[in-house]
Amino acid sequence: MAESEPLIGIDLGTTNSIVATVQDGQPVVIKNRTGVALTPSVVAVSKNAKRLVGSIAKRQAITNPQETVYAAKRLIGRKFSSHEVQDALRSLPYAVVAGQHDDLRIRMGGRDLSVPEISAMILQELKADAEAHFGRPVTKAVVTVPAYFNDAQRQATKDAGRIAGLEVLRIINEPTAAALAYGFGRTVNGRVAVLDLGGGTFDVSVLEISQGVFDVVATGGDTYLGGEDWDNRIIEWLVFGFAKEHGLDLRKDRMALQRLKDAAEKAKVELSSVRESHVNLPFICTPPGGGAALHLQATLTRDKLEDLTSDLAERVVGITTEVLGEAGVRPSELKEVILVGGMTRMPKIVEAVRGYFRREPCKGVHPEEVVALGAAIQAHALAGQDSELLLLDVTPQSLGVAIAGGYVRRVIPKNTTVPTSATEVFATSKDFQRTVKIMVLQGEHEMAQANELLGEFALTGLREAPRGQVEIEVTFDINAEGIVSVSAKDRGTGLRQSITVTASSGLTEEELKRIIEEQREYLLAARLSEELKTKRVELDSLARDVVDALTRARLLPGGGGLAADAMPRAEQALEHARRVRDAEDVAALTRACELLSGCLTQLRGSAQSGARR
Repeated sequence: MAESEPLIGIDLGTTNSIVATVQDGQPVVIKNRTGVALTPSVVAVSKNAKRLVGSIAKRQAITNPQETVYAAKRLIGRKFSSHEVQDALRSLPYAVVAGQHDDLRIRMGGRDLSVPEISAMILQELKADAEAHFGRPVTKAVVTVPAYFNDAQRQATKDAGRIAGLEVLRIINEPTAAALAYGFGRTVNGRVAVLDLGGGTFDVSVLEISQGVFDVVATGGDTYLGGEDWDNRIIEWLVFGFAKEHGLDLRKDRMALQRLKDAAEKAKVELSSVRESHVNLPFICTPPGGGAALHLQATLTRDKLEDLTSDLAERVVGITTEVLGEAGVRPSELKEVILVGGMTRMPKIVEAVRGYFRREPCKGVHPEEVVALGAAIQAHALAGQDSELLLLDVTPQSLGVAIAGGYVRRVIPKNTTVPTSATEVFATSKDFQRTVKIMVLQGEHEMAQANELLGEFALTGLREAPRGQVEIEVTFDINAEGIVSVSAKDRGTGLRQSITVTASSGLTEEELKRIIEEQREYLLAARLSEELKTKRVELDSLARDVVDALTRARLLPGGGGLAADAMPRAEQALEHARRVRDAEDVAALTRACELLSGCLTQLRGSAQSGARR
């Protein structure tokens, strides 16, 4: 890797996506092209089929709810049939449909797009921000994910990077990235807990930090617990109150639902600093039978919000307790408690954390930027720029194989430091069995069907023998990238079979290649469209200036001493500009601009000379 090649860290958050880098030895957030540090993770297709990302997409969400996608990160890598997706369908204003492999697709712009494609649109925007910052191409990045993401969700995130034209050097856990940023440039020795409560997910990690070594002791979380859940509780409260008063369910109106979401998010944010928030949504809907439009007005207090979401705060504390138990550490033994994610600004969350740990949580990091900064620090280290930093992460969920009776035998338990390897010996379960199917599973449930199937393969040609007499040795290997390899060997004959588990995001390699090509063509077309737009604006401006200069020259005696062909040349240039103005040809527009510019220089020179005379 070239030493000068730009490296970035990306937090592909649910509500805000941020990109950072390390410059002059310090991690910094890269401002986007509008000068704002945070980019809402919202993607839309406008009425004229133009792709919109970030703030501009969010601004038109109310009038274009079915073509505006938010919170895609909560859906990435999930099965359409999962209860999380089915639950989400009740409140999402945009359409979600099933893909060929029970993956989910989002209907946008008349097409069914995979979640990695949606995420790639955000990554492309962040990539463009970084390229504008550096002034040259950016092709490599470290991307963060929730600590409790499974292999399918991590692979889907890497696929999003590929589609966006980024080589994802490493996927690292968000709380781990936050700890890297917290410890960067400091002398920190001891155990710290990082609680990351963002827009869509909650993670807890306990790390041992010592002389530049960041050793993850335990990690856990809930990939479906975050700010979106607080928003949904407010929406339900507003919907129930409106239905009680008017007998109408606002959730059936997509535009009304988007307005409710926007109002709920604003109220939630306001209640972090004030005691009550007023929700006022005029003309929210019209009764089915006709009549005057109805309005929604409500006052939500902080106490009411805390009452509506008390169980969510309890889940935060419950998961934290579980992870600390797995780490074998008491709250009092921690050196620091670090809060990460926008939801940790909520007073009730701060109060719950303070009450559980009996101390003030650390406020020395920016809760929304620290994860991206940590990713940038990891990218810096991977490039060999910081040889003193060492990150030792863990596998977030247990790995094992299915056994007789529909159960799971765990081979590598969760929170095992990676890279790692482990071997277990199994025996045949049937008499004279010639084939064994190895099903690789991820998860904590004792029943096989309740866990995630990562892959399966068969070991064939076993020697015939009564059940239990043929021993099969199964070995799991996980590298630092989290890629799982599994091999099985007949201990009697030495016969071996293996598989490298590459969790599917629902996209085949052929689909990925097709999507990458489509994205390349889209970006080329978008770049051409932008160049055409810029050139047309330049052409229109030059044409106006030439017309003004011609008018002034005609008012001067004798045309101000212009050469005889100067005015006809200018008029010809104007006529040529009118002909090519709407052409889809950058070169033709550029030539027309050059002709007008030359005429303008001659006309202005004449005007100045005439004025002196």
